[in-house]
Amino acid sequence: MSDSGARHEKQLLFSAKRKLRHLQGISIRNLLISPPSRTRGKTIDDDDIPQSLRSPNKFVAHPESRNLTHSRSYTNLKSSSTEDPGEPHSEDNDDRAPESRLGRRRRSTLLWSGANSENRQIKLEDISRSRIANTWFSIHCDGIDDPVYISEVIENAMNPSFRFFDLNECGPYVSRSDQLTVKVWAKSEQMSEYMQLLELQLSLRSLQFVGKSLEAFHQPLPTNCILFHFPEGIFTNLTGLPPSQSVAPTSAPKGAFRGEPQPTSSYDALMRLANLDECVQDALATRGKLESQINAILQKNHAALDLIDRVSQAEEKASLVKRSTALERKQVRWNVKRRDDLLASIRARREAMDMGRETQAKTYSHLPDARLKMASSSSLLERNEEDVKGQIRRISEDLLIIYPIEPIPGKTLAFTIAGLALPNSSFDDVDRESVAAALGYTAHLVHLLSFYLSVSLPYPIQPYLSSSFIQDPVSIALQRRTFPLHPVNVQYRFEYGVFLLNKNIEFLMSRAGLRVLDIRHTLPNLKYLLYILTARTSELPARKAGGFRGLLLGRRTPALSRQGSQDSFGSADTVLSQQLSSDFHHFRMPSASDDPSKARTWLPKTSPFAKMAPPLANGLS
Repeated sequence: MSDSGARHEKQLLFSAKRKLRHLQGISIRNLLISPPSRTRGKTIDDDDIPQSLRSPNKFVAHPESRNLTHSRSYTNLKSSSTEDPGEPHSEDNDDRAPESRLGRRRRSTLLWSGANSENRQIKLEDISRSRIANTWFSIHCDGIDDPVYISEVIENAMNPSFRFFDLNECGPYVSRSDQLTVKVWAKSEQMSEYMQLLELQLSLRSLQFVGKSLEAFHQPLPTNCILFHFPEGIFTNLTGLPPSQSVAPTSAPKGAFRGEPQPTSSYDALMRLANLDECVQDALATRGKLESQINAILQKNHAALDLIDRVSQAEEKASLVKRSTALERKQVRWNVKRRDDLLASIRARREAMDMGRETQAKTYSHLPDARLKMASSSSLLERNEEDVKGQIRRISEDLLIIYPIEPIPGKTLAFTIAGLALPNSSFDDVDRESVAAALGYTAHLVHLLSFYLSVSLPYPIQPYLSSSFIQDPVSIALQRRTFPLHPVNVQYRFEYGVFLLNKNIEFLMSRAGLRVLDIRHTLPNLKYLLYILTARTSELPARKAGGFRGLLLGRRTPALSRQGSQDSFGSADTVLSQQLSSDFHHFRMPSASDDPSKARTWLPKTSPFAKMAPPLANGLS
């Protein structure tokens, strides 16, 4: 808070309304036990003070020091060096006043400025130790012999702040008074007993307002200054009398010293005052009589009053007992309900545990049979898995016969399907009809693999040979979701359809546990997938960017059919397929006159693929 802000602070209560009940605490600032010593028999002068300054003017004023020559300090040397070197040195300059020649001499403000640091520290500690003391105070009021309040002892402090208190407990005589006497007692280290440092008799109306707190008060306080803490702020005593008592004397009335008669009260006024006094005395006497009569009545009916008091006490005690009894009964009912709930819960848990034990016993009785069934089911599952693998292997070989994928000599990763070349996602300067037919064969082959492998394609295919289409139900921002798999005038729609076809091939390969090196290689990826599906073992051959490391020239047959492989016959129902496998390359599309029941007799009746692949079964005879 700035000085201007502290200056605008004002007290809330008037000085006449400030009482002892408003006083909260007392603190002392700038404690000083012994006053400065003075020389007896003469007045105090600056020369008699040990800490007085030895200024050059005082030194020159003494007669015995006129012939002494002072040593020049750094300031004198600097001033003399700044004189004009061309100016001749004259005696007149040396005869000037010593006060003017030594006026700028550097002065020492400490008596021990020439001492070393250890001596200065010792002297500073002695001064601080002389100012530190143990202090306590007491508050006294007129008419009361004992002190009203005695504070605690604050040890080793120069500015003691005592604990706050409340004088309302001392009664209305003290709390409503505005006069008090404060006695401060102190004892330093050199003293053996406490001494009364000061005794202050004052009126609370004579206190001056300091501020809300001492942080905003930046003026120096006198020694042994007592601060009084009120709810509205801090006050101190700088004068002895309250402001209301410092009134200028009034002038005497005219004729006071002339011996003239002065006006006084009239006879009627005096009679009224006498009557009023008699009425007051009569009222006091009547009050005394009433008090004596009331006391006599109370003394006479003392037994009845005691009986009434005992009856009221008994009634209050009975009501208390009733309330306690009702509360205990309520607690007992709650405990009984809680006990019944716990018993019911325990009973339900026991029944559940009994049922669980019975169910566990039944389960243990059926466990041997279940283990036998599990073993047979596991063996049956493994056999079915082998049969399924054999069926998939045989169907994949048949698909390779129907749609043979052969490499183009002299070109890397260039293949043909059913004798038609299909570029790897590069359709510049190509035969549109040939590419449309190749893409139709590829789309039909992927569509059939999704059925035989029981995999739902993310992008459904509509295989119409050279007019096939593919749909994109995944993308949200597309307006038209059907894309052609044959070259059209809008090139980007055709290329996006080929991209969706490649994504379907990638999805089939991922379900088979294969990794795609380049999604743009349509026929190489499809050839790799069929090669893995027709393999004898479940081990995946290594693949590199230039082709298939597992495709050896000695393993390829002119038709790539693997018709004589023993791995293709997983059950006795495939013997018929082995006998008719040599005629698979003479296939034809079924006509309207063909019997559908005869067209699918080449597949075994127990094979699950007899119902899953109607297009391929109907297409073979």
